[in-house]
This record gives sequence, C-alpha cells and structure tokens, in this order.
Amino acid sequence: MIRLVFLCVFFWSLTVNAQEYQTQNGKVVFLSKASLSEFTGESKTLKGLIDLEKNLVDFFLDLNTLKTGITLRDKHMRENYLETEKYPFAEFTGKFESIPTLSAASEKVTVKGKFKIHGVEREITVSGMIKRLSNGSLELKADWVVALNDYKIEIPKLVFYELAAEQQVSIEAILTPSKK
Repeated sequence: MIRLVFLCVFFWSLTVNAQEYQTQNGKVVFLSKASLSEFTGESKTLKGLIDLEKNLVDFFLDLNTLKTGITLRDKHMRENYLETEKYPFAEFTGKFESIPTLSAASEKVTVKGKFKIHGVEREITVSGMIKRLSNGSLELKADWVVALNDYKIEIPKLVFYELAAEQQVSIEAILTPSKK
C-alpha cells in the first residue's frame, strides 16, 4: 500500500511540475473566404513543443498533409501556391509574453515570435487560450491571420475570386508532459 501511494505521488509530481510539453498530432485548420468561394483546409499532424522553463513555443507542420476535401485543389495548392517541393514546412517559434499559470480554467496567452512559410519569415503575435487538463496535459487553442502576399504567395488574377488574400489559421493541440 505504501509503495502504491508513493508511486501515485511520484507520477502526480512529474505531471504537475513538468516544464516541457509536446504534441505529435495537433490540428490545423485554415479558412479561405473569398468573394465567390469559401473552403477550409485541415491537417491533424501539427507537431509542437512548449517549454516553460526556457519560455519556448515551437510548432511546425508538413504542408503536404493539408487537405481541403478536393484532391485537385490540394494539388494546385501545393504546387502553385505553397510550392511544397521547395518549402515543405510552416513553422512558428516564439515566447510567451508572460508565462501562463496553467490552471484548470482557460487562460488567455499571447506569444510573440516568427512564423515562416513559403521561405519567408515574419514577426507575428498570436493570441490563444491554454489550460491544464486533469491528466496533467495542456490544451492549447490559438488563431491568427496569414496575409498571403506577406509571404510571397501570389494569387493569379484568374482565381482572385476563389482564393482569399488572407487566410484565417486556427490550431488546437493537446500537449503531454515530456519524459526526461
């Protein structure tokens, strides 16, 4: 019985005091809302890390995993706009403006950092919500707008009414404590 109590306390302390959290299967959704067409793209392979000790937030996505529900549109998106053969990943690396307290209640967070896509890196600020789940994991939700021309992603005049110049990007992830 004492051994069981010790093990429970030991594992509880590992999750409560964890400083580093990771995910391998977060979700990314983008919304393109143009005048003649609205569609979303999605991937469930967002990889990420939050290290509270180092105040590091780092997420990346293989852009080839994005799917819009139409195979031909996916092919055009990868080949003509994102150019995934040349630029296969999108990445965000930043720091919390203030380290979250990580309570069971959702807490607003702001992260400043660099977002890189299509070979272009820009400073951005991302707002979101974070909370600690009962199992010690973290739930993160965030969103921001990506202006395609800021990242040299050109929209041909023929598809201007079908592809929005700004894409609303949202992420959701459950990050589990890292085993050190």
